[in-house]
Amino acid sequence: MTELALSMTDVSYAWPGRGGFAISCPTFEIGHAESVLLLGESGSGKSTLLSLVCGIVAAQSGSVVVDGTDLGAMRAGRRDRFRADRIGVIFQQFNLLPYARVADNILLPLRFAPARKARANDPLNEAARLCRALGLPDGVLSQPSGSLSVGQQQRVAVARALIGSPPLIVADEPTSALDAATQDSFLSLLFDQTNRAKSSLLMVSHDERLGERFDRVINLQDIVTTHRGTA
Repeated sequence: MTELALSMTDVSYAWPGRGGFAISCPTFEIGHAESVLLLGESGSGKSTLLSLVCGIVAAQSGSVVVDGTDLGAMRAGRRDRFRADRIGVIFQQFNLLPYARVADNILLPLRFAPARKARANDPLNEAARLCRALGLPDGVLSQPSGSLSVGQQQRVAVARALIGSPPLIVADEPTSALDAATQDSFLSLLFDQTNRAKSSLLMVSHDERLGERFDRVINLQDIVTTHRGTA
């Protein structure tokens, strides 16, 4: 098992176009089973950094290594399969399929990642266990995800990210729409399950009040520099 869930070294990327946004990251690491809160305002480069971490785009220089695998050595299709297997993503807008059952939403990543499916052992039972652990009601697996409350949909999104115990969980502003009390409850559930899976957690947010729950808090401006070209 690698000691690092994520290692970025001398990474740079510029979006296409003369006016494209560019980012560079000399070094950034997350240890195995470590939780890191990355703070940054809108437009600070969070989305670009997450795209590099998840292999949605490939670094134009430097290396992005996730769980011991260099994403730069892969073509786009292999990066997509690797992401499905080794990275659980909690999107800010959840990105659930509203007319699909909760069970189908949670199990969706396993369709693209046989190794992750094998780690889940009995996927449907594991989905049910995660739902119970996250405080979702009995029978929720058979309900359309669009029929749930926003808070319940959020927990389904967490279950989808956690199933199959991916070594790295990436959460993009998952608490932005929650009040303080609900944020605290949500984070307790999230940490309980990431700790159980021994997964590393990278959460990006603009809310520094969340920091006391994490092993480390990093300001994005301390690890990256950005540049916006002129049209």
